[in-house]
Parts: sequence; C-alpha cells; structure tokens
Amino acid sequence: MTPATTPALNLNNGVTMPALGLGVFQSPPEETTAAVETALRDGYRLIDTAAAYDNEREVGEGIRRSGVDRDELFVTTKLWISDYGFDAARIGFEASLRRLGVDHVDLYLLHQPVPTHFDDTIAAFKAAETFLADGRARAIGVSNFSAEHLRTLIDRTDVVPAVNQVELHPYFTQPALREVHAELGIVTQAWSPLGGVLVYVPGSDESRGPLTDPVVTELAAKYGKTPAQVVLRWHLEHGFCAIPKSVKAHRIAENFDVFDFTLEAEEVAAIDALDKGVRGGPDPERLSPETYPYIVDNS
Repeated sequence: MTPATTPALNLNNGVTMPALGLGVFQSPPEETTAAVETALRDGYRLIDTAAAYDNEREVGEGIRRSGVDRDELFVTTKLWISDYGFDAARIGFEASLRRLGVDHVDLYLLHQPVPTHFDDTIAAFKAAETFLADGRARAIGVSNFSAEHLRTLIDRTDVVPAVNQVELHPYFTQPALREVHAELGIVTQAWSPLGGVLVYVPGSDESRGPLTDPVVTELAAKYGKTPAQVVLRWHLEHGFCAIPKSVKAHRIAENFDVFDFTLEAEEVAAIDALDKGVRGGPDPERLSPETYPYIVDNS
C-alpha cells in the first residue's frame, strides 16, 4: 500500500486532503508516538489530533520518527473551548504548533460550537481566519457544528469552513447535515467512523456497534474483508473523510487496506438504511465551559 492509493478530497479553498487518516482521540500519550510512526510507514498521510487530546507532542514525535517529509503530510489539530475568543485562540494555536513541533498545520478546527458562548466561538474562528491568511493553517474548519451553527458562523465571518468533523457511522449517518455540507461546499469528515463511540463507553458491548450488524458482516464475508474495512469503504464511497483511531499496529494496517475493492450502490444503500438516528457522543448543544470545564495547559 502506498500513499498514492489514498483518494484525495478537494476542499473549498483548493487544498487537497486525504480521504482516510489516523485519529488519535483517547490514544494514550505513551502509545501515540508509535501509532503515528506506524501509520505513516504504512502509507497514511493524514493525522488528526487536538489540543484537548493531550498528545500533540507525541504526534509530532511520531511524525519526526517516521522519516516522512512534512510536505507529504496532512496534519490536523483543534482548538479547545477553553481557548475561545480572538486573543485566546491565537495563544492556543501557537501552543499547538509548539507542541507539534511544526510551523504550520494543514487543517485547523474549532473543536465544538459552544452555543451558550457563541460570540466567543465566532471570535475564535475569526482568529483562525488570520492563521489561514498568514499561511500557518492551510485550511480552517469546525467540528460538531449543526446546520444552524454553520449558517450563523458563515453569516458572521469571512471564510466558509472547509470541513465539519462530526460523529458519523452506519448507525448515525446525519443525512440532513450532510445535505447542508453539500450545499455550502463543506467536506464531511467522520470521527468514530466505525461506531466505536457506541461501544467503548462504560456498560456497553460490541453488539451495540455496526461492526457486528448482519448487513456489514455479510458484506465482509462476500468481499473477504473485515467488517471495519467494509464500513471504511462505505465512508469512501460516500466521499467522506474518515479518521479511524487505533494504537494497534495490525489494526492500523487493516484500516488502511480498503482501496482494493468497492461496494455496489445497493450495498451502500443497505448500510445507509442501518441509521438509527441516535448519536453516541455528547450533544454539542449542551457542551460549554460549565459542562466540560477542562482547560488546556498552553504554558
């Protein structure tokens, strides 16, 4: 598998982004460096992290250890809500660059919309517009924004977000939001693309997730692939960007081995029909500094 096999998605400012990457949400810092290094050597070229994940330093170290030239990589990080506001966002962004050990990122996202503090959200995005203008971010976008959040943001700022990174998997497909993305020229990026958010929470089990669904497992048997590979292929068929997370070398390789088969239109539709319309992650409407008081240390 080589980087050339990874399809690219065109962002609304002309930048291209790999359609498949490695996510590091909840990857322990002590395991993140090896995971990033492994992924890059396997052919991944997109790495997605965030200030709130507390592993940007380890991501940067994995990039350096991989030996892959920085110009070949697409590095994404995110601004946490404790750094919203114009001046605070500048401090938060520069701290992320410092932790990563890079002079620019390829995509910079606001991590949450924070409806109760939306003026600060707007101010943070306006700061991100300056990072785009000075070349320290090649593209900017958002994460977990609803259609209403997106329209309000666009009305009050100058740059249409290039990406909205949202929970998206066969059990939560967000068709209405995806239609708004298509209308506005925003790429849909999926976090928890395999539905892990439904499984890796206290009291849950694997049967809650799409990887054990008969529709998915039967397709996996048909194509000689794993259920995870079938679901990732479903994302690619839709034109989404998917960022599955793993720190296990065999799983990292497996998740990237999805470019040698395609799903038929009726198979994609069958997976679409699995949608339950219920998110597994936190409701962005209820997220605020009061409900999530975590503060990123930018010292």
